[in-house]
Amino acid sequence: MANKFGKVETHIDIKAGGAERFYDVFLNRPHHIPNMITSQTRAKLPSVDLHGDDHQSGGEVGTLVSWNYIQDGKAKVAKEIIEAIDKENNLVTWKVIGGDLREHYKSFKFILQITSQSGDQASSVVHWILEYEKVNDNVPDPHALLQLVIDINKDIDAHLNT
Repeated sequence: MANKFGKVETHIDIKAGGAERFYDVFLNRPHHIPNMITSQTRAKLPSVDLHGDDHQSGGEVGTLVSWNYIQDGKAKVAKEIIEAIDKENNLVTWKVIGGDLREHYKSFKFILQITSQSGDQASSVVHWILEYEKVNDNVPDPHALLQLVIDINKDIDAHLNT
């Protein structure tokens, strides 16, 4: 019997003019992301929606975010809530509470931390962790989703440097 709990992660070097600037996009303005990415990546992430009383900005524990994405040619959604924020360490955790991921995973979290490179305030490292528990052993690890996260991050980095 395979382990149903898993984790995939990646580190991405960015030049977005500081960790705080990049972190701000994901924490406070995720609904702007589709306007910051290439048309090729936007074909895989057509929209991001914020829900709640103040649906124009995120940035608080409890903020609801819907990520509308395309996987294997099918429209999907991941409904998430911001579970934890540590602004001092540029860390945010989203917990998936609904949508297509819940069909395959009992639990799923996206964890983002951005750190400045030592001695270079313009360069940072983005660390993404996807933690999950599969509903059964036949569910694959979410490598395709991790690749989408990588593509989005690279596009945002390029956008913030223009």
